[in-house]
Amino acid sequence: MTTAQDGGDKDKGAEKARTFTETALRLGGKSEEEAVRTGAVDLADEQVEAMFAERFKTNASPVHKAVWEDSAPLALFSSPPLDRDASCLPVMERCLELVRKHKTGKTLFDQESKVSAQVLQELAGQGYWGMLIDPKYGGHGASLQHFMSFLTRMATIDPTCAGLASVHGCIGAVDPVRTFGSEEQKAKFLPRLASGEALSAFALTEPNAGSDLTALRTAARLDGDHYVINGEKLFITNAIPGRTIVVVCMIEGKPAALITELPEQVNENFQLANYKLYALKHCHNNGLIFKDFKVPAENRLQPAAGDGLTVAYHGLNLGRLALCASASGVMRVMLANILPWAHFRETYGRSIDTRELVKRRIASTAGLIVAADALVEWGSSLLDQGYRGELECIIAKIFGSEAQKETAIEYFMKTHGGRSFVHGHTLGDNLHEFLAPCIYEGEGEMLGMAFFKALAKEHGTRFFEPVGKALQREGLTSLNPSNPAHVWKLRNELVPYASWYLKKLLSGPDVQEVAGMAPVLKQHLDFALSSLKEAPLELSEAMTKHQLKLADRQCRIAYLSQRIQDMITILVTALYAHRQKDEVITAAAGLLCEDLKRKLSGEQPSDSYFRRISTLADMVIAGGFKPIQGICCEDILFSYEKI
Repeated sequence: MTTAQDGGDKDKGAEKARTFTETALRLGGKSEEEAVRTGAVDLADEQVEAMFAERFKTNASPVHKAVWEDSAPLALFSSPPLDRDASCLPVMERCLELVRKHKTGKTLFDQESKVSAQVLQELAGQGYWGMLIDPKYGGHGASLQHFMSFLTRMATIDPTCAGLASVHGCIGAVDPVRTFGSEEQKAKFLPRLASGEALSAFALTEPNAGSDLTALRTAARLDGDHYVINGEKLFITNAIPGRTIVVVCMIEGKPAALITELPEQVNENFQLANYKLYALKHCHNNGLIFKDFKVPAENRLQPAAGDGLTVAYHGLNLGRLALCASASGVMRVMLANILPWAHFRETYGRSIDTRELVKRRIASTAGLIVAADALVEWGSSLLDQGYRGELECIIAKIFGSEAQKETAIEYFMKTHGGRSFVHGHTLGDNLHEFLAPCIYEGEGEMLGMAFFKALAKEHGTRFFEPVGKALQREGLTSLNPSNPAHVWKLRNELVPYASWYLKKLLSGPDVQEVAGMAPVLKQHLDFALSSLKEAPLELSEAMTKHQLKLADRQCRIAYLSQRIQDMITILVTALYAHRQKDEVITAAAGLLCEDLKRKLSGEQPSDSYFRRISTLADMVIAGGFKPIQGICCEDILFSYEKI
């Protein structure tokens, strides 16, 4: 990541985007308050964008290029192999073994069923909390590719421990300090965060501020050499007394981020708001109440461009990718536990793993795991290269959370039947944990709309912004293409768009060859390239039809967004499976891609498709699916907890 050269240009570009957003929303019938708030969000997004060199910004990302350019850049959809000699690997192995030992010995949780302080301390001794921190500050400098792969492995042992690593390193204090901190702040906080002396969290959400981050009410005022915070935060994971957290609050009417060291005990200035929460049951999640709470003024993070929302937006990308990585680990555990039960359970004299419906569940889960692995490897490698990765991380988050939900409900629960809800069963004991990621780091459909907005932004600025300004100039609320008077008045603005549209309409197909790719993958690669070739016209036609009111067509936006996400997932999964050179992974990827293809095209499944499902399931049942090899399973007939 590199910074832009001219801070003045950054500010002008961000202000331009915000101003146009506010104007467009007002023309679309929005209130002034909504227009200003939406413009503030756009401004924060622009300020994060300005942190990256041109070649790493959203409009230069693989997804943006694949949609809007004439040929998808396949080289940007492949990931370099992991460095097998990285210095962080021995540390990771020790941490995995430590958690595995406590899991086996039933000593992972304390009396409140939380990951125990002893385990957290022992992990600190092994270097667990410094994975993403530079060695000069006491960390291990792991690449994101290594870290995300590690989270998947940790999630197969204990998802909560994996989640805590993500909270600490991705969305806690580590990323804000190492990205936005001054040298003095880094020297002060990073060594303690790396050693585990200070575990961290990120305090953003409030009782009245969820997806609308402009509704923040927690505020701080400068009093001498301290900021004084008043307000309440909600749903803050890993935030208990003694933690080092980043608090996003309003200072002089603008969002700001303060590195905040919580006292060791609650007091009159700092209190916890306790509540019962179904999810996150093995870690602490609290509300935080600040009453004239003092934070040294030197602890304020000062991004080169932007404010507290800029800090928040940056870290969320890492958290979204980590969520998909953990989901892949959780799905591995579910599949590994489906197999012995399906072989043990009999109906009418035959084990249910011989039945087509159960085989479909096994095969489909394998496909979801492969796709999640593909998205995580690809997304993390892009971030390591310096890309912003906004579009790519959103795809991974939405896919991972939805895949985990689908596996839990449609495959794991239905295969285990009623025993899924007995205390002691993995599904019954963790149902909320399996569902909640659909909400974490941004609810899926809301993120889908953000994906669409980021993807269409440059196209809108280039072709539709001039039209919007012309409509305002001519006193029109919308453009009627069938009205000659409208077309004549806006002729100068419409000609460039018409030229682009005609060029796209007449451009040839995107046909690319990948040497040695299996036919089952090649057909899906070709489908993805063909679909992406048609996507710009589909998106642009929706923008033309709905014009300034498109923002209110949330269902249409979500639908179009998901189509693009599915196309990209097919592309990434096919290329990933090709690199693995593994028969079972190839078959699993082929099945996943075919499912997404039918979803996009409306095709009906063929008999040969169902036969391929059974063949893949048989390979998984026979032990040929490497991603689940070595995972410990529960007893088939677990002990019932008697009341």
